Amino acid sequence: MIEIHNIHKAFNGKKVLDGVSGVFETGKTNLLLGASGTGKSVLLKCIVGLIKPDLGSVTFDGTYFTNNKLDIRQEIRRKIGMLFQGSALFDSMTVEQNVEFPLKMLTDMTKEERKERVDFCLKRVGLEGANKKMPSEISGGMKKRVGIARAIAPHCTYLFCDEPNSGLDPQTALKIDELIKEITEEYNITTIIVTHDMNSVIEIGDKIFFLYEGKKLWEGTRDDIMDTDIKELNDFIFANRLMRDAKKVEEEEREEEEERRYNGQLASQGKEKAPSEESVETEKEPHPDNPEGPAATTQTGNDKV
Repeated sequence: MIEIHNIHKAFNGKKVLDGVSGVFETGKTNLLLGASGTGKSVLLKCIVGLIKPDLGSVTFDGTYFTNNKLDIRQEIRRKIGMLFQGSALFDSMTVEQNVEFPLKMLTDMTKEERKERVDFCLKRVGLEGANKKMPSEISGGMKKRVGIARAIAPHCTYLFCDEPNSGLDPQTALKIDELIKEITEEYNITTIIVTHDMNSVIEIGDKIFFLYEGKKLWEGTRDDIMDTDIKELNDFIFANRLMRDAKKVEEEEREEEEERRYNGQLASQGKEKAPSEESVETEKEPHPDNPEGPAATTQTGNDKV
C-alpha cells in the first residue's frame, strides 16, 4: 500500500500539484485519471522519488519515503518497477538484455539465475522466444510487453505505469491493460497507472483518482464513475459521443429496472401495476351528437344515424 499526504509541487512559481492526498491499495490497479497537464505524471514522479515535492509525504507500506535516509530510499526503490510511456527500451540491446538490465543493477543473481528469470518474465508477458530480437524488430505492443517484463523482473512490489497503452490500437491497448491487471493480482503488487483513456478506466479501474488543475476532485471505482455530479469529471468522461450514448443507455436501463421493481412491489401487495408510457392510450373526446363516441353508430338501410 502506498499513501500520499498533502503533496504540493510548483515549477517556476506555477502550481502543478495542490495538496493531493490518497491511498493506493495493494493487489488493485489504481488509476490516476485526468486531462493532459493536470499533474498526473508529476505526481507519479513525486511518488517514485524522481521529483521531490515541495510539501507533503509519501509512505510505502508504512515506511516513510520522502526525505528519509538515502539507504532507506534506495531499499524501497529496489522494489519499484516502472513502465515508461514510450517503453524506454535500450535500442542497442536485445529484448533479453533489456529485461536483464535491472537484474544486473539491483540484484546479486548469477548469470544463469538472471537468464532463468528473464525467460520466465518474457514467457509471462507472452514473448517466449523473442530474447534475441532488437527493439527495432518488434511492434509497439511487443515493446510494451518487454517494458512490463523488465519492470517485474526484480520481483517488484510496486509497479508504476505512465500511459501504458499510449500509441497502441484499441485491441492491443486492451491486452496490455489486461496483462497489467493480471500481474497486479497474481503477484499482489501495488500498481499505479497514469492514464486519460476511458477504456482503461472501464476495464481495469479498481480505484480511480481524478485530477483537475493539480487537485484531486474525485476518487472511486469504475462502477460508480458514471454516476457522479462533478461537472469537471462529467465533462471529461462524456467528451465524446460514444460515452454520451453509453450514459443514455445506462440511464434508460436503470429507469426500466426501477419500473420493474416498482411493479413487482405492487403485484406482491395485490395492487394494479403502474402502466408504462407505451401502454397508455389517449382517449378520444366523444362527438357532441354521439355521446358514446365515434364507434357508437347505427345504420338502418342506407341511412346513418
